[in-house]
Amino acid sequence: MSALTLAVLLSLVSAVAYAGGAILQERVAVSTPEHTYAPLRRPVWWCAVALNGLGALLHVAALAYGPLSLVQPLGALTIVFALPMAALFVHRKAGATAWRGAIMAAVGLAGLLSLTGSASEQSLEGTERLMVALVTAGTVLALMTLAHAVHRHPVVRSVLLAGAAGVAFGIASVFTKSVAVEWTEDGTFAQFSSFLVIAALATSGMLLSQASYRGAGLAAPLATVTVVNPVVAAAVGLTLFGETFRYGTTGTALALACGVVAAGGLILLTTERISGSRKAAAEPVVAVMPAQPTRESPRAITDGEPLTRRVGAPARAAGPRGRKGKSGRYDEWYSARDERIKS
Repeated sequence: MSALTLAVLLSLVSAVAYAGGAILQERVAVSTPEHTYAPLRRPVWWCAVALNGLGALLHVAALAYGPLSLVQPLGALTIVFALPMAALFVHRKAGATAWRGAIMAAVGLAGLLSLTGSASEQSLEGTERLMVALVTAGTVLALMTLAHAVHRHPVVRSVLLAGAAGVAFGIASVFTKSVAVEWTEDGTFAQFSSFLVIAALATSGMLLSQASYRGAGLAAPLATVTVVNPVVAAAVGLTLFGETFRYGTTGTALALACGVVAAGGLILLTTERISGSRKAAAEPVVAVMPAQPTRESPRAITDGEPLTRRVGAPARAAGPRGRKGKSGRYDEWYSARDERIKS
């Protein structure tokens, strides 16, 4: 088995592990919305952390055998694996738009893979490490600030947080590739500092990706992470590591076109979630008559207020204004309730 084939296999298994971790993270975000970044008391979340850790280890092994511009796009297949896995294991079926977006992302990535050149044995120098780390920190903080500024738009907020996570993961891969190239007895301090940066970026990416699943579902945040991650890493690999695409300028132009196709798939995945949110918000609201108390069940209603609900949604208690303007048996029921309270 050639080194390139082994890198591809390791990358595919890593993508499956990442997909499983993302599905668990999204389920935790739905069940515990109050814990935005790190629901430490949820065992399921730690299972997601373990799956992401396994994916990271396999990803590092793949980087040892293949070029950065090959391994990173293969990792973006996570979204393609996540959709059928979510439908199979948690019965979360994706719509037609999501599948079209996933197929577009897969086609774009396949084009990138076919244009990938040979591996490079270069690594980041001391000044380049510092520059990349500072730019990455500034970018992540800027995206987080924008996400908090648009908190009233859950999908936009989630995409921004997922973009920040993708940047963190992508640059962590860049530092990992650099450490793998210079794995020698010299430069111990430089490697130690790189390990610290890798740990910080990987942890930040994990927490940001967890926060991105709150209120936006699975497809849009995961697609954002899996597209931004390889684009950022490949851009650094092409500019700083000397990696190139095949066929010179023509190959680079084709690679950019494939990147546009993958980005179009991301837009479709995001649009489906936004359309679904708007459709849910537009559902009509109807009034529901409260159950009348009886002598056998005097506590049929505990709060004494009428209920309202969306069509197809669980009923909830309305505010005190629900009583205003009512007549007939509503008035009789409220009078009886007031007498019971006085007695």
